Amino acid sequence: MPSVSVPATTRGGMPIEVRRSARRKRTVNAVFRDGVAVVSIPAHFTRHQEAEWVQRMVDRLETRAAAVPAPDPAKADSELEQRAADLSARYLGGAARPTSVRWVSNQKSRWGSATPARGTIRLSDTLIGMPSWVVDYVLLHELAHLIEGSHSPKFWRLLDPYPHTETAKAYLSGAAFAAARGLKGEMAED
Repeated sequence: MPSVSVPATTRGGMPIEVRRSARRKRTVNAVFRDGVAVVSIPAHFTRHQEAEWVQRMVDRLETRAAAVPAPDPAKADSELEQRAADLSARYLGGAARPTSVRWVSNQKSRWGSATPARGTIRLSDTLIGMPSWVVDYVLLHELAHLIEGSHSPKFWRLLDPYPHTETAKAYLSGAAFAAARGLKGEMAED
């Protein structure tokens, strides 16, 4: 059998890391994690199987990544405004009517902010990619600030109808904890 080599980088030049796992029996997994294409394979794979599966999974990753178009910022803000209107109607009786809702890239210490006097809401783009129910919580939180500026009992009562408030707060606390310690990416399966 001819010699087979496992590629060291993707077509785009990203490094490839192969992880062999004795616990993994048949499945192969691949993810982009912190600038590396990580491919997890069963420990019993031969060198030929490793080369075949690494190439196959990296091709899939790159195809998927290429299929996701870069978001149009104007459209993203427009979608965010519609999302805010829907959340206000559903959970706040339509009482919160922001003048603008937009994603911002310069807000790193807070998930979102509201300026009640101007009716504006800004969400940190670090929320992009988080579960929708987490983003909805942050958006609803800022909408509630347009009605009640402080974190008073009245403010928190406004959020009572949203079923994911406590879970979203816990999720964001975990994300903040990880970010403060420089932790990135998903947890490893192995």
